[in-house]
Amino acid sequence: MLFPLFKYTTAENPNLFFIAGPCVVESETLCMKIADRLARISSKHKVDIVFKASYDKANRLSKDSFRGVGRQKGLKILAKIKKEFGLPILTDIHEPSQAKEAAEVANVLQIPALLCRQTDLLAAAGKTGRWVNIKKGQFMAPEDMEYAIKKVGKKVWLTERGTLFGYKRLVVDFSGIPIMKKFNVPVIFDATHSVQTPGGGKGVSSGNRDLAIPLAKAALVMGVDGLFFEVHPNPDKALCDGPNSLQIKEFEKEVPGLMELYRTAR
Repeated sequence: MLFPLFKYTTAENPNLFFIAGPCVVESETLCMKIADRLARISSKHKVDIVFKASYDKANRLSKDSFRGVGRQKGLKILAKIKKEFGLPILTDIHEPSQAKEAAEVANVLQIPALLCRQTDLLAAAGKTGRWVNIKKGQFMAPEDMEYAIKKVGKKVWLTERGTLFGYKRLVVDFSGIPIMKKFNVPVIFDATHSVQTPGGGKGVSSGNRDLAIPLAKAALVMGVDGLFFEVHPNPDKALCDGPNSLQIKEFEKEVPGLMELYRTAR
């Protein structure tokens, strides 16, 4: 189902894959540095890694939050990463009008969790022919993601990213993973967004990155096909989602063990 997008994952030999990168395109220099490191990890461990970064984060809590470098500049940077490092690209879209232009660069269009019921957005993404990663809304029952899939078409991934548990609190209901796998689409676990505390940082999200790896391991045991991590060379200085992002060297250290657990669980 994932081919020829991936190099190391085949129908005969399914492997764990990763989506990784900074929350947002902060600068070309930063993104190239992260992409270079991810490409080296991919080659060393023979694992597929999709580079993710948003050129615009249009769903920030505060108008003062950093949104990114903008559509044109951001897509240009993502295109350069794709060409120089050979990594598949994933980026968010927020409006139907953005789908076609983003699809000229991105291999995967991502639907933010808060927009997973937006019919026109989902349909526009599906019409591009690209893979569409739909993040399950924090308010959505896993069985209801069936209807989101039908709005897109066949080339869909579903991503679990936690469920609201009162104000500024997320929990992960791992029973949702096998429920969504019944739809016969790849299911991904977003380990770093699942440890967010939405709005917990005075107008911005906070979180606890120390919990990301333990939750990722639990998700692997429950049968996910891929893992999603926001990574950054210095998360404490990240312009977006720093508290729940992993330091990239920590991510690299954990990759072999996560791959082994995936194989064991399978």
